[in-house]
Amino acid sequence: MTGSSGAGARRRPQRHLPLQIFLGFLVVYFLVPFWWVIVNSSKDAPGLFGGGNTLWFAEQVDYFGNLERLFTYDGGIYGRWILNSTLYALAGGIGATILAVMAGYGFAKYRFAGRRFGFSILLGALMVPATALVIPTFMMFSGLGLTNTIWAVILPSLLNPFGVYLMHVYARDAVPDEILDAARVDGAGEMRTFLTVAFPLMRPAVVTVLLLSAVASWNNYFLPLAMLSDNRLFPVTVGLGLWQGIASANNSGSTSLWSLIILGALVSVIPLIIAFFTLQRHWRGGLSVGGLR
Repeated sequence: MTGSSGAGARRRPQRHLPLQIFLGFLVVYFLVPFWWVIVNSSKDAPGLFGGGNTLWFAEQVDYFGNLERLFTYDGGIYGRWILNSTLYALAGGIGATILAVMAGYGFAKYRFAGRRFGFSILLGALMVPATALVIPTFMMFSGLGLTNTIWAVILPSLLNPFGVYLMHVYARDAVPDEILDAARVDGAGEMRTFLTVAFPLMRPAVVTVLLLSAVASWNNYFLPLAMLSDNRLFPVTVGLGLWQGIASANNSGSTSLWSLIILGALVSVIPLIIAFFTLQRHWRGGLSVGGLR
């Protein structure tokens, strides 16, 4: 009996071997481009185009020199682009999260006329690609005189149908109606019931929507490209695209922009990594609360 159980224990991990190989392949697939950016952001123009190993460092590693050139090129415009992206991500992410939380909670916990019809429209909005709305949005904002302003980027980012749907599903399952009824019986108003009872239970979903909305606003490219013409208002995505066009046309003068573009792409990822590791403790905390409940 002991021998057969031991043999079964040895055979059991082998069933997961193909899955482990596939996951290992995915890890390599996603990490190799990131490693390429880390390595090549340390190189100058001869190191990039000298024919060496693109997945390893050159003889001269010059992160600090490249960083200095990155933040001083063209009057330090890259730093302004980073600040613009931060503004768009914070305003769009926080605003979209607030609207998604209120709308999702309302759809989940209140009964009102047109609720099913409104939710059906919301589900239909999930099927519309965001890029398909850029041109109609541009025409509308152009008529209002809001193009080439920060509002042309922030206001469309406040609409997040997927965030509303996610909050609706989570609030429906994670916030029991009995708890809300008990709070109302105790004399709590709707706002106090939401803030003190429902909102803490919805925290993991709120953090998820916040992170997804902020990342979407940070990575947004087509919308600001269509809305903005002043490069001082560009986010970092559009700014790096501008530099790439200049570098491809070889109009950058004596400065090789390719090393700055690669390093700029690496620097632009760091805030997202910090945001993820900062907010992940709220996921763990929310899951622990859900498990205890």
